[in-house]
Amino acid sequence: MKKIFFSIALLFSSIVFSQTSDELFSKGNNLYQNGKYSEAIELYSSIEKQGLISDDLFFNLGNCYYKLNKVAPSIYYYEKALKINPTHQDASFNLAYAKRMTIDVIEDLPQTFLQRFSSTVIQKLPFETWAIIAVLASFLASILFLLYHFSYASRKKLFYFNTSIFAVFVLLISTFFAFHNYDTVKKNRTAIVFVDKVEIKNAPSTSSEVVFELHEGTKVLILDELDSWKKIKIADGKIGWIYADDIKEI
Repeated sequence: MKKIFFSIALLFSSIVFSQTSDELFSKGNNLYQNGKYSEAIELYSSIEKQGLISDDLFFNLGNCYYKLNKVAPSIYYYEKALKINPTHQDASFNLAYAKRMTIDVIEDLPQTFLQRFSSTVIQKLPFETWAIIAVLASFLASILFLLYHFSYASRKKLFYFNTSIFAVFVLLISTFFAFHNYDTVKKNRTAIVFVDKVEIKNAPSTSSEVVFELHEGTKVLILDELDSWKKIKIADGKIGWIYADDIKEI
């Protein structure tokens, strides 16, 4: 009886919690529409602190910070929205505008064919989506094989056989894409510079030589970390060390 009561209480609390978050999100939207961007940020941030994250929540936060001309936070939240949902066109569009407010002009290194294919095709969908496609393809392949096995008409057997082979091909490709995307997301730790200007060192110490400077809003790739320092790489291939508190990991 206690277990049943506990389950009901847990279910009720989760429903109330969800309703509260929806109400906060709706109130935040109303504040944003009325130009009260700082107040909207407070409500959206309270939802984020509860652990209820979504691409739309991060997108709205990015919009609020953009309206307040805060470069780093706006880029940071647009990037977080795209990390959850790479197909979020509005976030991608607004991110391009937000990047125009940055000072650093960094040219990307030329990409190989495989790198371009990965960024334009594989990473266009989250790894969870590729995994779902793989599962659906496996079910479809199983059904088509059964239809092939129990079918007597030669034309139908040929059709079911060919389509089952195609489903297996889709299964293998989508499985590979899912693992590749997952591995890329986990390895590619990115961050945004959150200070107006920072000196990048050639070693993790304040007395080491300055190799270049970065400004607010620039995106970096985290390669390593040591104590309160992080080793970073920027789009043009330059590498250096930055104080950990000067960046915020996406």
